[in-house]
Amino acid sequence: MANPYFQFKKFTVWHDKCAMKVGTDGVLLGAWANRERCRRILDVGTGTGLIALMLAQRSTAILDAIDIDSDACLQARENIAKSPFANRIQVYQTPLSEYKPDEHIKYDLIVSNPPYFIDSLKCPDTKRNLARHTDTLSLPDLLRDSRKLLAPEGNIALVLPFEQREYLIGLAREESLFPLRETHVSPVPDAIPKRLLIELSAKPVTEPELSYLTLEIERHRYTDEFIALAKDFYLKM
Repeated sequence: MANPYFQFKKFTVWHDKCAMKVGTDGVLLGAWANRERCRRILDVGTGTGLIALMLAQRSTAILDAIDIDSDACLQARENIAKSPFANRIQVYQTPLSEYKPDEHIKYDLIVSNPPYFIDSLKCPDTKRNLARHTDTLSLPDLLRDSRKLLAPEGNIALVLPFEQREYLIGLAREESLFPLRETHVSPVPDAIPKRLLIELSAKPVTEPELSYLTLEIERHRYTDEFIALAKDFYLKM
């Protein structure tokens, strides 16, 4: 049986109630997203609450976290309540399309590790399908609804399969959102990128910041770059 929790340096994330477990994608986004000058952050599809907890550790911002799944919201609330950041994170069970914060609230940063299996064969587990497939939160809907909640100087940070890069950038352009930063993530040296970390801004940028990240030199031997990114969170770094 898989371990029902994942111990980080400053908090513990239980994931026994969640369809989607703690994984590298969430850790990457939580450690990478630019939280500078952020007073209010929204985590869309929070799941266990991992990304919200990581951003709370990295900032002094107030965070709102939303998810459509009742068990995920229960799990996130339990994880947050046991953390040192409980007074700065609120969890709401709602789809993004129906999320209506107070009218004066706009977000300096919106983050999401969205579902990304498009038109693929679904498994019998309904909750896992909700977490993994775009039927419940498509990229066009994510960008459109996030754009409405974004502060004028705010940004949207996402982690996606690298193969969706061109599709995402085209969709973003339709919402007047433009790449500000990109990191192309490869699992091992000389491998093609498997993940895209991208930050979108409402302001066009002449030269978006581009970087590359390799996770492991070989199995279980992390690169210096990944250690630098994740060392404040992983116990054995």
